[in-house]
Amino acid sequence: MTLRSSDEAYRQAGVDLKRAEAVVDLARSAAAKSGMPHMMSGIGGFSGAFELPPGYTQPVLLSACDGVGTKLKLAFMTGRHDTVGIDLVAMSVNDILVNGGQPLVFLDYFATGQIQPEVLEPVLAGIAEGCAQSGCALGGGETAELPGFYQDGEYDLAGFCVGVVEKAQMRPQISALAEGDVLIGLASSGLHSNGYSLVRKVLLADQGLSLSEVYPDLDAEKTLGEVLLTPTAIYVKPVLNLLAQLPEAVKAMVHVTGGGFYDNIPRVLPPEMSVQLEGSAWPRPSVFPFLQSLGGLTDETMYHTFNCGIGFILVVPPEQRDSVLSHCKTAGLAAYAIGTLQHTPGVQEVQIS
Repeated sequence: MTLRSSDEAYRQAGVDLKRAEAVVDLARSAAAKSGMPHMMSGIGGFSGAFELPPGYTQPVLLSACDGVGTKLKLAFMTGRHDTVGIDLVAMSVNDILVNGGQPLVFLDYFATGQIQPEVLEPVLAGIAEGCAQSGCALGGGETAELPGFYQDGEYDLAGFCVGVVEKAQMRPQISALAEGDVLIGLASSGLHSNGYSLVRKVLLADQGLSLSEVYPDLDAEKTLGEVLLTPTAIYVKPVLNLLAQLPEAVKAMVHVTGGGFYDNIPRVLPPEMSVQLEGSAWPRPSVFPFLQSLGGLTDETMYHTFNCGIGFILVVPPEQRDSVLSHCKTAGLAAYAIGTLQHTPGVQEVQIS
């Protein structure tokens, strides 16, 4: 068999090189919209180059990577792809924030069986929006066309972020944590990007609900699909501003992701410290009682799987409690005092009453 050209041979195998070239233009446009502080190279090179911002004495680089998980299934089912890119960025930049860091540059990996510009473009637009919300440059990434590997119309996303923090300002400040320190919870926007395998089982497989229907007990105006695709809140700018304004106020921070309260809070605590949370101290977005009721889920399952309305936690000394809450209110952040630290030698646990 005589091949007409290398491009045509590859196209017959399922990879369209001309379409792939057009993707680079989409990525350049998305990167420009994200803002590119300190970037030294544009999209299309073999790597992205960026300068560390000035003013650091002992800069420490931070790195994080994550994906969106099975929440992507809802994007495939609804045909809505403009929010999952925000989720992708949020999961990594919020992790960088836990250490007190400023996200600097974000890279994405998009893989699919066949590139569809009408799908890729809103995904990239969401990534650019997430970068803009967090003050992070979109420095590049990879778009892979893998015919025969993914089902038609499906794709996967992964994100990678590099941030920086002054060494002396890193969190958590574990040695400073003390009994009586207060946990201040920042409101989530909903489910964020965790627990969607259980969400899909309860609401779609078991209950047979429709993503295109409006359920008044959940939301009077939005469809189920719109509620479930609400993007993850990005806390970077308001929390970094808080750290700048009240540098001694925050000892540790927690991003409430997979594993909920029980798995994430202990990650920033010493072994002899436990947490007592008051479950009635904050309101829950309607999606949580809706899901719990229909699924017959226990409180323990909810707290161990979902953020239940608190997406990020600040650990502050009791004398700073009111100042931090006031600052959050001024910044437009819904914040609640949700619990305290307790000294428990030989035991580390999270108790929720």
